[in-house]
Amino acid sequence: MANESFPEIREAVRRLCARFPGPYWRALDRERAYPTEFVRALTEAGFLSVLIPEDYGGSGLGLSAGAAVLEEIHRSGGNGGACHAQMYTMGVVLRHGSPAQKAAYLPKIASGELRLQAFGVTEPDAGTDTTRITTFAKKVGGSYVVNGRKLWISRAEHSDLMVLLCRTTPRDEAAKPSDGMSVLLVDLRDAVGNGLTITPVRTMLNHATTELAFEDLEVPAANLIGAEGQGFRYILDGMNAERILIAAECIGDAKFFIDRAGAYAKDREVFGRPIGANQGVQFPIARAYVQMTAAEHMVGHAAALFEAGQPCGTEANMAKLAASEASWFAADMCLQTHGGFGFAEEFDIERKFRETRLYQVAPISTNLILSHVATHVLDLPKSF
Repeated sequence: MANESFPEIREAVRRLCARFPGPYWRALDRERAYPTEFVRALTEAGFLSVLIPEDYGGSGLGLSAGAAVLEEIHRSGGNGGACHAQMYTMGVVLRHGSPAQKAAYLPKIASGELRLQAFGVTEPDAGTDTTRITTFAKKVGGSYVVNGRKLWISRAEHSDLMVLLCRTTPRDEAAKPSDGMSVLLVDLRDAVGNGLTITPVRTMLNHATTELAFEDLEVPAANLIGAEGQGFRYILDGMNAERILIAAECIGDAKFFIDRAGAYAKDREVFGRPIGANQGVQFPIARAYVQMTAAEHMVGHAAALFEAGQPCGTEANMAKLAASEASWFAADMCLQTHGGFGFAEEFDIERKFRETRLYQVAPISTNLILSHVATHVLDLPKSF
């Protein structure tokens, strides 16, 4: 599209992704394997460090540039879920880490020497009610001793570092529910086998998600990010960035489905003419394009607010909802357009269909976004 932002970045990402076509992703999907070569190529090209300031070896660009990278990965038929956390999780260290922490970790993250791709927040019994997490870090001498469980933690097996949210004050002893949580930077290379057990969770898509069990894991007190007890506030910015970046991935998915459906509808002939000549086929494709375009503008607006340092929680949530619904509509439309061929592995439709369905559930469900808008924007009474 002529009006796309960051055209040079987009073109470079497209060229890189062309080296990793459908058969590459299909093989990984069958084996539930991690795209090591793809992530290495992205890292070497500098695309995973676009948000890291130049002083620390990155490109120093804004969130919109990161969104452009991830959108193009998804439009190409790939999946940025293998590495997108490195963009938004890094921000917790950048914005709230000490000068020593930033100097120690950010250059190595930018160069690819270290991977920071795991974000330990969700728990089995807390879900998206983050204030009810129970994983606890007790200060003992010069360390925090961590006990508890986390679930749906992606890429823990393929990351060197993890940003971990845990309680340092019990919920019932905190001034308010969101107080008393702290952020620790966990070195997974040292933690596994020394108090941390990682168990893979097999799902309907290849997302490298896991369950984590902490049993007296010792984390150096020097790995505390920011002030003790203020961790919930620190991760909020990361959550907004996460939702905007994932919304951009959904835009990429929607474009993938629209591209594939349009091309197929023009080439596939039934009853002596292209199926795209039938309004019953072309109207859903056109509607998918309209919905994607509207969502794309919402994503751009949310990203601009984030980059300007303005409050953007509502906009980030709405962008994620609009984009995830646009991608899911486009996915269903594309599968229907292809008919039986849409279910065949070789067309990549069924894989992308499964992958894009995730985003109405994670990282926050559609219903919780609607609840946020209802109570925080429309001033409707809370239901919980």
